[in-house]
Amino acid sequence: MKFRNFKLVGYVVYGRGSFNQLDEILAPHRKDGQPMVFLVDHFFEGKELVNRIPLRDNDLILFADVTTEPKTVYVDELASRLKQEFGSISGVIGIGGGSTLDLAKAVSMMMNNPGSSADYQGWDLVKFPGVYKVGVPTLSGTGAEVSRTTVLTGPTKKLGMNSDFTPFDQIVLDPELTRNAPVNQRFYTGMDCYIHCIESLEGTFLNEFSKSYGEKALELCRKVFVDKAGWDDESDDQLMMASYAGGMSIAYSQVGVAHAVSYGLSYLLGTKHGIGNCIVMNHLEEFYPAGVKEFKHMVQKNGIEIPVGICSGLTNAQFDQMIDVSLGMKPLWENALGKNWESIMTRDRLRALYEKL
Repeated sequence: MKFRNFKLVGYVVYGRGSFNQLDEILAPHRKDGQPMVFLVDHFFEGKELVNRIPLRDNDLILFADVTTEPKTVYVDELASRLKQEFGSISGVIGIGGGSTLDLAKAVSMMMNNPGSSADYQGWDLVKFPGVYKVGVPTLSGTGAEVSRTTVLTGPTKKLGMNSDFTPFDQIVLDPELTRNAPVNQRFYTGMDCYIHCIESLEGTFLNEFSKSYGEKALELCRKVFVDKAGWDDESDDQLMMASYAGGMSIAYSQVGVAHAVSYGLSYLLGTKHGIGNCIVMNHLEEFYPAGVKEFKHMVQKNGIEIPVGICSGLTNAQFDQMIDVSLGMKPLWENALGKNWESIMTRDRLRALYEKL
């Protein structure tokens, strides 16, 4: 048996106010005449956080449009613009939720790799290290800050650039930055973390490495969404660490049915990752009975409405598109259902599941 030897994030700083150390962190990585590029979630345009970004010389702030999940064409446009304007850059700093962090990782790699980012959707296809990259999450739950992938929607599929060159060189975990997150968005991304835990802990790829992180992340999710009467600063602290631990759990195992099915929704309908997972998880009692029961309790307790009927009115061709994208996520299905997953999750069975959503 051959064991995975996977790349971790290079450096981690955690703590309330740690964002204030960003200038000091970036200083050793600056190259003469080459700017640091701050990719910032457009949610923060005109807000106070932007004034705290430590700009120097010809540094650039780009507000990332993450209304939809990152597309390969958008990654290519950003990388091409930066190459034309600067030739090379010192680094990319992603400040935002999971989509912004994924976008930052992808742009970093495309500064040093030829072709289109669509060429690297898959496992271990990236040829060269990207430029220096830093992740600063302002939402907790996706695990994008620690993952070795950057999920992108391409011309034919939704699939990550999974490689040892993908993880951030540095992450800054400052729970203060998540304080004013919109309530629904905070829940959806928090449930992304919860679903990571359920899929990892109940998957066939489970091992003690994944289990130790997954169990801690699940414990923290329950403290935040089940045990607490309301939201407080401790909730932000706990969910940020749940996101980190949940991301570490799936790094050495995999996600499962909810993620595999939601990828089809994202590709065809543009459904955002967190809410897509929630829409699917709401109908997965046959795969994760205890997890779905607890998930529905958290939905009710936190006063969240999960959209329904999003697949009504789709054509056969559209269903086929979603099914093709979903079944292409082979490692996810194998983790969920085992090596014989293809005989279990047939196209007809998956079509029936999509029709419920």
